Formats: sequence, structure tokens, C-alpha cells
Amino acid sequence: MIEPSKLEQEFKKVEKQNYAFRAYLKNHADSDELDKQFLELHNELFKNYDCSKCRNCCKVYSIILQENEIEQAAKLLKVTKKEFMDKYMKITVDGYEVKEKPCCFLTENGGCKIEKCKPEECREYPFTNSPDRLFSLLSIVSFASVCPVVFEMLERLKEIYGFKGKGQLLGKI
Repeated sequence: MIEPSKLEQEFKKVEKQNYAFRAYLKNHADSDELDKQFLELHNELFKNYDCSKCRNCCKVYSIILQENEIEQAAKLLKVTKKEFMDKYMKITVDGYEVKEKPCCFLTENGGCKIEKCKPEECREYPFTNSPDRLFSLLSIVSFASVCPVVFEMLERLKEIYGFKGKGQLLGKI
């Protein structure tokens, strides 16, 4: 697995290839089979991966919290909902978004101040165990620039499909 600190540099080396692979999958992959492949890779790779050693996603993305998640987090942090909203949240067209990047709940040691009631968006990221991955490949390619596990998933999928680059196949499939 690639070191989180080297991810951006390594992603740039394969970025064009990843977008070509995305186009290839859009035209050639079976949606159900691709979902199965993503789920297997997700389960295998996240099984022993310690996200707290990376937390790139917490450093890059602003998350949206649902109303009930705000209430749970405020309770956990022992503040009122209003205090929580004033200190941590801003209202956007998408909903209640965390004000800061990196995430204000990220601790210096890679922990999360609201781990016990972590928002769904955080728990589910990078969504590679969800169905319909064929229709979210653009996001997945983008996630590969942030998440070492997604980067590894794409590299392994290229091997599975025999994808060498710019539409070139290794003759597998």
C-alpha cells in the first residue's frame, strides 16, 4: 500500500491512465461484476488498514452532517446544539457543512473527536462498498488522489482487466 505522504505524487503519475481506465470501464465493464470486484477489494484492503495513520480525507474534504448527527456530536462534546453549530458548522446549499479544512474534529494524533458518533459520510467514505460503482467512477478516480486504499483498488482493477494505459490491454479479461 502506498504511503499517504507519497500519494499525491504517485497519483499524478497515473492520473491520465486512471481517467482512460474509467472510460474503458464505462464502455466495457458489467455493472454487477464491477460492484462485486469493488466490494471484494474494499473488504480485503480496508480489513487491515488503519485510516488514522492517513486521514487525508479529513484533511481535504468538508463533510455534511445530518440534523441527528449534529445533535449526537453536540451531546458527545457536551455542548448545546447552538454552541456546536456556531463553533463548527456553516449552512450551505447542501446542508450543514463543517466550517474548516482540515476537519475541525481531526486530532493531532489522527483521531476523531466525534469518533463515537462519526457522521455517515465519514463512515462510508470512499463508498467503494456501495452498489452502482460504474456510475460513480469519476468520483472514485478523484478519491484515488486522496485515499491510498482507493489508489490501490484502481491499480488492482487495472490488473484484473488487463489495462495497461490509454486503452491498451494486456490481453487478460
